Amino acid sequence: MTTIEVGRVYESDAEKLAVAIAEAEQGAAEGGIPIGAALFDGAGRLLGSGHNRRVQDDDASMHGETSAFRNAGRQRSYRDTVMVTTLSPCWYCSGLVRQFGIGRVVVGEDRNFLGGQDWLAENGVDVTVVNDPRLIRMMADYIASNPEVWNEDIGED
Repeated sequence: MTTIEVGRVYESDAEKLAVAIAEAEQGAAEGGIPIGAALFDGAGRLLGSGHNRRVQDDDASMHGETSAFRNAGRQRSYRDTVMVTTLSPCWYCSGLVRQFGIGRVVVGEDRNFLGGQDWLAENGVDVTVVNDPRLIRMMADYIASNPEVWNEDIGED
């Protein structure tokens, strides 16, 4: 498991994604939905990371990206920041990216769920999709084992 160090510089997308994966694994270990995210500045310095905590906190708004954003604290500007997430951001989290002008999003996988990433790209956000096989498998297994919780998370009946 990756040691997460706020303030440390993570140079490659793979290193940044490893932080989000560690958060997703932590969420799964807590009995939650295994989605993690991290926010980095333009130089690759970790500002904050987090994971989906909807189940743990009984809080429908605590998605992985939201958690990472909150844990990063206030920033003067988000234009040069990078949001790295293990799963394609839902419309709620895509709205967060647009609202605050986050300039780049790295998506670990979009096979199990396709959120608003195309909309982000159409509106000037630089979107990179990795489709990491381990993340694809992790989410597929979670969705198959927990369909009710998953459907609640994405707003499906």
